[in-house]
Amino acid sequence: MFKLLKLMKDDFGMVFDRDPAARSKIEIVLCYPGLHALIIHRIAHVLWNNHLKLIGRLLSHFSRWITGIEIHPGATIGNRFFVDHGMGVVVGETAEIGDDVMLYQGVTLGGTSWNKGKRHPTLENNVVVGAGAIILGPVTIGHDSRIGSSSVVIHDVPSLSTVVGIPGKVVRRRDPILAEEGEHHFDLQHGTLPDPFGDAMDGLRKSVAELNDRLLEVERRSK
Repeated sequence: MFKLLKLMKDDFGMVFDRDPAARSKIEIVLCYPGLHALIIHRIAHVLWNNHLKLIGRLLSHFSRWITGIEIHPGATIGNRFFVDHGMGVVVGETAEIGDDVMLYQGVTLGGTSWNKGKRHPTLENNVVVGAGAIILGPVTIGHDSRIGSSSVVIHDVPSLSTVVGIPGKVVRRRDPILAEEGEHHFDLQHGTLPDPFGDAMDGLRKSVAELNDRLLEVERRSK
């Protein structure tokens, strides 16, 4: 019980750390569905692990009804987890989430198999997942990584990476040595992220333009 209360206290403090809109403790208690869903999950997870699976499942279903956040009671969640604007978040049964992880609205940690066993993602410590991102299967997202909004991740992601796109591609990696020295790591500032698909389209347009110029030159010489 003491451990559970300590987890809840740390979860509460995480809201102040990650959301500049939080103004008071009473506001957090009353107005943060992400915190409500997490507290209910902590209790449901204890019930699930103590062979009261139906009660845990009913509790998680109630949480989904009042918060719009679906966390299976079998999911393992570490310390200081935060769901910001959590409507539509789905966390599957065998998902494993480390410490200091943050999810935005519409994130799915889903499975790709009907077989029992590990079938949902593992998120290591200090991962941030942007709005609408989907992470599928028993993949591992390395510590201190960032998953861009609306990305679809179906492969493992190395630590200290930033991923964008469908399917998700690593577009930036942080130097581990600089990371240990405290180099600032931007949290999903999408305006500064590379756009691999836009770059590919620009390259395609350039190639088409060059081919068009060559064709015009051939036509001009043939006259």
